Amino acid sequence: MSDTSEPLHEDTLDYTPPLARSVTLGRRRVARLVAEWGHPALAGDVAVVVSELMGNALLHGSLRDRLIRVRISLTATALRVEVSDPRGERLPCPRPAGATDQFGRGLLLVAALADQWGVEPRGVGKTVYAQWALTFTAAGAGHLAGVKE
Repeated sequence: MSDTSEPLHEDTLDYTPPLARSVTLGRRRVARLVAEWGHPALAGDVAVVVSELMGNALLHGSLRDRLIRVRISLTATALRVEVSDPRGERLPCPRPAGATDQFGRGLLLVAALADQWGVEPRGVGKTVYAQWALTFTAAGAGHLAGVKE
């Protein structure tokens, strides 16, 4: 589902770890942008995904004095969020969580809410992304292609 078309909208912001407040700020920002960009029904899912990916970046991918970057982009066919951190050797992997485990469900949520997710290497670090397929009517009104219920 890769989309190489030119972004209609795009936003990038760097957050300083290890501040847990950054997760809240990132979640609110992407939810607002997704709604402003014409996809309010998707804003909640995107906010949860960004919260999970940023939480993972803070817990497992952050280094002192290194930023975590959140990028969101909208093209004619896809909405994509990316969270980049400096720890390329620490790759995310879903794992089973027991009923009483406090952690271990984040990537399962990401997989359930997004149409696609994955990891891409960077020169320094990695980028974890999630993506949603979109379709547009002839009138230009956006609709979700694969709404998860």
